Amino acid sequence: MTDVFELLWQASLQDIKQGYFYQQNSDSFTCLICGRTYINGIIYPHEQELYDAKKSIEVHIAECHGSAFQFLLNLDKRLSGLTDHQKTLLELFYKGYSDNEVAKTLSTGSVSTIRNHRFSLREKQKQAKIFLAIMELLNEQPPKKQAFMEIPRHLRNVDERFAITEQENEKILAAYFKHGLTGRLELFPVKEKKRVAILRHIIKFFRKEKKYTEKEVNDVLKDFYEDYVLLRRCLIEYGFIDRTPDGSSYWLKS
Repeated sequence: MTDVFELLWQASLQDIKQGYFYQQNSDSFTCLICGRTYINGIIYPHEQELYDAKKSIEVHIAECHGSAFQFLLNLDKRLSGLTDHQKTLLELFYKGYSDNEVAKTLSTGSVSTIRNHRFSLREKQKQAKIFLAIMELLNEQPPKKQAFMEIPRHLRNVDERFAITEQENEKILAAYFKHGLTGRLELFPVKEKKRVAILRHIIKFFRKEKKYTEKEVNDVLKDFYEDYVLLRRCLIEYGFIDRTPDGSSYWLKS
């Protein structure tokens, strides 16, 4: 079964808000909450009605999960960063309660306190946007050769850090290459050990002692995953591939 939380981490903000995402390679919609998939071209019956895939997954989320908001709100604090009190406030705000109604419901007796909570939550939203922008810029930054020595040793010595058995390796590859080892990835996992297993497999499709242009590297990686830039960056960061400082030439590291 697909790791739903890995899907969640790789989904866009819009996907997370609606509770599902579209997979182009399989032409289907997948629920981010439970992993259920609806395939385009199939008509799904529901209570004497017939729906296409997109409508079906929207009905599924509403009936089985309530809403994406409710799912996200109920996530563990270590995932959402929200306290129980903040979750209660957000749920009441989502239902359309006024500050006065929230104060009465929570028996705080102070409308100004609720207004302060609203202000604090808006500040948290602004901070989250800034942090998200910072992290996206960081992920888009191409790796620099001189920065490689600053990468922790456990990332440079991949074989020592991520040693796995042949059985573990086969299990990981089977889980992510659903259509065979020459097929496409359904997703690129977040866990480093799984990433390394996949990258070890992908480098088999590069020739030793051959110098590649960036376009040639991209052409190989595009066959495996739509975000080929992420794959290329990881191959460099995990020490599988090296390149010239200007990015004009790439080669497998021995």
